[in-house]
Amino acid sequence: MVRSHFWTRAFRRYFPLLLFLWILLVLYPNPLNLVTSMQRIVNSDIDPVAVASLSKQVPSDPAAIERAVDQQIPYSYDWETYGMPWYFPSVEEVLQKGKGDCKGRTLVLASVFEAKDIPYTLNLSPIHMWVKYEEKEETKLENPGVKFYQQDPETGERSLQVPNIPVSDIMDSFQQGFWEPMPGLRKALLLCGLTALIGLRLRWSRRGKEIQKGTQ
Repeated sequence: MVRSHFWTRAFRRYFPLLLFLWILLVLYPNPLNLVTSMQRIVNSDIDPVAVASLSKQVPSDPAAIERAVDQQIPYSYDWETYGMPWYFPSVEEVLQKGKGDCKGRTLVLASVFEAKDIPYTLNLSPIHMWVKYEEKEETKLENPGVKFYQQDPETGERSLQVPNIPVSDIMDSFQQGFWEPMPGLRKALLLCGLTALIGLRLRWSRRGKEIQKGTQ
């Protein structure tokens, strides 16, 4: 009875941790990919050498370069490209895959700008990443109000701000970029595991109350 009570209390205490670990295991079987991605946010892998060939093929107009990069790197969600919900690649990985989402396109575009000595800044919002350059047109996804992080590679200056972006936009982006392209097997594993853990939590909660009553 004492041992059963111990495991019941332990499960209830560490239940949030178990939920987190299960979600992490399903989404990132190799958690190092997530660690690497977080590191690359702070130190983006801008590589003008890797895009040397592409840089010679495109004009010097920034807008024309962006269109060329978008054509060269078709848009693809991280689930489809890397088998993960969110991954921050290197420039070489993007070029090797030949596709990528806004992060991959941004890295390639910034690398071309570096190769051509075109001034720019890197911008990050909760749902998007882009390169800001002179005379770039603002859009709903790319404007000063929605960014929360900006980096100027030339000066090394970094800035943070509270983004003005509707929660509905964040939820829509989560739905389109995370849930919809997620492989069916991963969805099943995620939901089945969470259901099992929650079921155990409810069952052991009842058992804990019964043990508590029995000791009174």
